[in-house]
Amino acid sequence: MKITHTEIYRFSIPTEPFVIATGTMHFAQNVLVRIYTDTGIYGVGECSAFPMIVGETQETCLAMAKDFAKILIDKDPLDIPERMNDLMGYAANNNTIKSAFDMALFDIAAKHAGLPLYQFLGGHKRTVETDMTIGIGSPETMAQYAMKYKGQGCRIIKIKLGKNIHDDIERVKQIRAAVGEDIKLRLDANQGWSFDDALFALGAMEPFNIEFCEQPMRTWYDDLLPELSLNSPIKIMADESCYNHHDARKLINSKSCEYLNIKFSKSGGILEAQKIHEVALQTGVKCMIGGMLESRIAISAKLHFALASPNVVFYDLDSCLIGHLIDPVTGGVTYNGFFVDVPDTPGLGADADSRFLLSCDKWIV
Repeated sequence: MKITHTEIYRFSIPTEPFVIATGTMHFAQNVLVRIYTDTGIYGVGECSAFPMIVGETQETCLAMAKDFAKILIDKDPLDIPERMNDLMGYAANNNTIKSAFDMALFDIAAKHAGLPLYQFLGGHKRTVETDMTIGIGSPETMAQYAMKYKGQGCRIIKIKLGKNIHDDIERVKQIRAAVGEDIKLRLDANQGWSFDDALFALGAMEPFNIEFCEQPMRTWYDDLLPELSLNSPIKIMADESCYNHHDARKLINSKSCEYLNIKFSKSGGILEAQKIHEVALQTGVKCMIGGMLESRIAISAKLHFALASPNVVFYDLDSCLIGHLIDPVTGGVTYNGFFVDVPDTPGLGADADSRFLLSCDKWIV
C-alpha cells in the first residue's frame, strides 16, 4: 500500500466565544486531512489549533500540512512509527498538525484490518461518561450554566479558572451551592495562578469537594509542582506540563502530580499518547483524555484510544458541545446525554460532511 496524495481543508467551525485563563477562542481553528492510498482506502484526521497553549495557529497548521503531505507521497501508511518519524525528522514540535496525520494513518490501518480503531488498538467497549466544561465568566453566569447542565443530566462539571483567585474561589463556591453535593466538580486553571495564589486558592476550595485541579501554574514553574502537590488538599493533574512520555516520566518521578491529561494536540497523536499511557500505567498514575475544540471526528479518535487504554479513567470529551454552532461530521461518536460511544464500523467511523467541505478552503498535495 502506498500514499498517493493528501487533501487538506481549512476546517473552521463557528462557535460561541470560549474563555480560559490564557485567552478567548471565537471559532474552532481546525484543520482536516484525508490521506489517500493506491488501494482506495483513505484516512481522516483532524486537529484543533489552540495558539495560546501549543503555539500553533490554523495558518501554521495548514502550512506544515502541505510540507508533511509531500513527505508522505509514495510511502507505506501502515508503518505508522516510521511515517511519524518522517514528520519528526523534518520539523520539531508542531504536534497539533502532526496529530491530524497520525490520526489519519491509524484510520487507514484500522480500515485495512477491517476493525474499528479501538479493536485495532486492542481495546474493548466500556461505559464512558464525559464531563462538561464551563468557560470563565461571572460567578453568577457560571453557576447558571452549571444548573443548566445538571438539568440536562450532567454529573461531572469542569470549571475553567485562572483569573483573580478571589473571584475564582467565588466562582467555585457559587457553582457548588447551585448544583449541590451530588455533582463532581473538576477545576482547570490553565496555568493562570502563581505558586502562592495556587496554594491559597486550592486550600480555600477544599470545602467544595473538588475531584482535582488541572494545571494550576505556568509550565515554567514546573520545579515548584512537587511542593504544590505535597501541600495542596486538592489533587493536581498536569496538562500543559505534559506533552510527551518524557514529560510524563519526569512529572511522575518528581511527584509533581497525581494525574496526567493526555491530548493529541500536545502529544502529536495516538502513537505518543500510547507511550504516555504506558509510562503512567507502569506507575499507577491515572490519566484523562482531553482536547481542544475538535469536532466529533477527533473526539471519535480520542474515545477509540481511551477504550484501548485502561489507565484512562477521566474523560473530557465535550469539545463539540462547548458552543459549536454546527456539526460538520457524519458518523462518529454519539452522545446519550453525557455518555459517549463509538460505532463499530472500520477505522474511526467518522468523516467530514461533504456539504460542509464545499465551503472550506482546500489543497491537494
